[in-house]
Amino acid sequence: MSQPHRTPDGLESAGTGVAVGEDGLARTPWALGSAMLREYYDHEWGMPVRDERGLFERLSLEGFQSGLSWATILAKRENLRAAFARFDPDTVAAFDETDVERLLADAGIIRHRGKITATIGNARATAALRDHSGLAELIWSHQPATTPRPRVVEEIPTRSPESEALAKRLRAAGFRFVGPTTMFALMEAVGIVDTHLMGSHRRGASGVWSE
Repeated sequence: MSQPHRTPDGLESAGTGVAVGEDGLARTPWALGSAMLREYYDHEWGMPVRDERGLFERLSLEGFQSGLSWATILAKRENLRAAFARFDPDTVAAFDETDVERLLADAGIIRHRGKITATIGNARATAALRDHSGLAELIWSHQPATTPRPRVVEEIPTRSPESEALAKRLRAAGFRFVGPTTMFALMEAVGIVDTHLMGSHRRGASGVWSE
């Protein structure tokens, strides 16, 4: 029997196809969880991100999401941006223990010491990658030859051989909170794979994958 797939809003559903909103547009069901999630789904999720800062931000947000709902992260996103210097890797890489204590006292963000220190360490690892391929090239080099074509939520993968390989590469480069499931979510978010349900009005919107 198929297992339910945990969607970005933290809800579980099984055997569920596209959901049609009040505007008549079909979407993957999690997008109708709130106006905030619909806005994110319609305008950002799955669109290509290829610059270092943009990828560092999204990698950081996926790390903070671990164990939480994506709705929680979206609600705190602007606070996280402010707290982490809009995710400028060089600025975050220079954070010290005083900054860690400041962040732990900030009620507007996710106050998890491990995730905070991982974000700082990941900023340093991002800077170090510039002497090699760079973060963007490393991440996008794991684009698969084909993308999933899910008809229902239960057909959406939560990891892949490519996300496992990406997680391994990032860990070797000193990154943390970059497990295979987290990295598959990153790949979905930045357009490396397209997991919009077939029939969604956003399917193929990234331009990375032709139907």
